[in-house]
Amino acid sequence: MNVHQATALFRRVLENPDVTEESDFFDAGGDSLLATRVLSAVAREHGVELTFEDFLMAPTPATLAGTVTAGPLPGGPA
Repeated sequence: MNVHQATALFRRVLENPDVTEESDFFDAGGDSLLATRVLSAVAREHGVELTFEDFLMAPTPATLAGTVTAGPLPGGPA
């Protein structure tokens, strides 16, 4: 996943065209239910299973893209 794909995903889930690569998901109107939609899309479209805790550590498109590229954080499910 690259940063442009992550930004497009945030925009789609949040229905907010003003999201940038540095926008915080929760500050842009996201909540835990919408975060699960992002996580499901990442798993489906990129084959990477992230936890909600992973998402909390990477709440912007830029950080999420880096996390998806690197894989789940240590200590999370394999």
